[in-house]
Amino acid sequence: MPSGVDYSELGGSLPAIASLNASYSLSLPSPYYPPLPPGERKAFSDVRRTFCLFVTFDLLFITLLWIIELNISKSIWTSLENEVVHYNFKSSFFDIFLLAVFRFLCLQLGYAAFRLRHWWVIAITTLVTSAFLIAKVIWSDLFSQNAFGYVLPITSFVVAWLETWFLDFKVLTQEAEDERAYLAAVNAACEPAPLICPRPVSDGQFYSPPESLAGSDEDLDEEGLGRKELTEQDKQFIRQGREAMVVVEQILTQEENWKFDKTNELGDAVYTLEIPFHGKTFILKALLQCTAELVYQEVILQPEKMVQWNRTVSVCQILQRVDDNTMVSYDVSAGAAGGVVSPRDFVNVRRVERRRDCYISAGMATNHSSKPPHSRYVRGENGPGGFVVLKSNSNPSVCTFIWVLNTDLKGRLPRYLIHQSLAATMFEFMSHLRQRINEVYVSYR
Repeated sequence: MPSGVDYSELGGSLPAIASLNASYSLSLPSPYYPPLPPGERKAFSDVRRTFCLFVTFDLLFITLLWIIELNISKSIWTSLENEVVHYNFKSSFFDIFLLAVFRFLCLQLGYAAFRLRHWWVIAITTLVTSAFLIAKVIWSDLFSQNAFGYVLPITSFVVAWLETWFLDFKVLTQEAEDERAYLAAVNAACEPAPLICPRPVSDGQFYSPPESLAGSDEDLDEEGLGRKELTEQDKQFIRQGREAMVVVEQILTQEENWKFDKTNELGDAVYTLEIPFHGKTFILKALLQCTAELVYQEVILQPEKMVQWNRTVSVCQILQRVDDNTMVSYDVSAGAAGGVVSPRDFVNVRRVERRRDCYISAGMATNHSSKPPHSRYVRGENGPGGFVVLKSNSNPSVCTFIWVLNTDLKGRLPRYLIHQSLAATMFEFMSHLRQRINEVYVSYR
């Protein structure tokens, strides 16, 4: 098989190896380049540009009001000397002007220079502005001076909150919608295969209908590797694998309900979805310029070799091959968030199914006697999730890769910190996967 890797070491543990040899001829793609968008994509959205102009207007307007106040009080130079050189917290307006400069610099750096897509910068500027102005109003003598004792603090307070509203409800929301439209256009251009293939499936194997989730022991026995006798523990592993597969299928059929979370420069996108009984699930969707079979081999068929190229995982060991479709693995994740999230270990049951238009590996946390919890690692727990590789109907050298991740890292970490690190970890995984695809291609040039 021209894949650049010796698969004989797997010893035919999954019958898919033999069927793949007979069903396709693997043509290696050119090195990865991100798919071209169907239309011109703006680097700086119109709504973000409007927001930056509004932030500039904030500074200019507060400055103008302060200059008018200086002229009203005395001559402008005398007023400047009194307010700046002989600054007094109770009577000076100079600090309100500096507050406007602080907002301008922070917001322009965050949302114009660095083009952030998060609200934390404006949350800080609004909090600082509100706290300072409240303190100023309580302890100063501004209200006893003239009308500007009311105008400047109130204007500064209102404009700061208007900026917060505009960014949160207009800029970030509109850009998320534009990102969804862009990704949909890219998907349409590449014509990926449907998420779930039609229900009778070819090859006469690897498909377990949802109703078999709670099937009889006889049904489970029929799936046994070489018709071997299954223990009660083996049957439990198979049931868990089927359960995970059903949940992953349900997630894929609800794509219209996925909530956009983040994207990167290559067009990979992370979405979230709340799953009953399992909580928040992260879904990464990416387009790859390679065959679906290649991704299937590198990610799904031989997970124990993933540590050779995937730096987000430090250990992946197959503890038991239960049947033709089911295995139990032990995984240790690398640290995340700059070391804030320490390595975790997981014991997962995985079910692999090869279908007409896609490959699916679904799994969830389980227990295995050979790997009890150890004091060296915090034992994490994965909910239903896995990998899906979708073929393209029109272009065999293009495929869509989906990673469904539902995990509880345990420990005492704040949940929001875990959620922030998961998207970054998923993007890092995609970077390693693309590099691996390129390496496989180069080895056969």
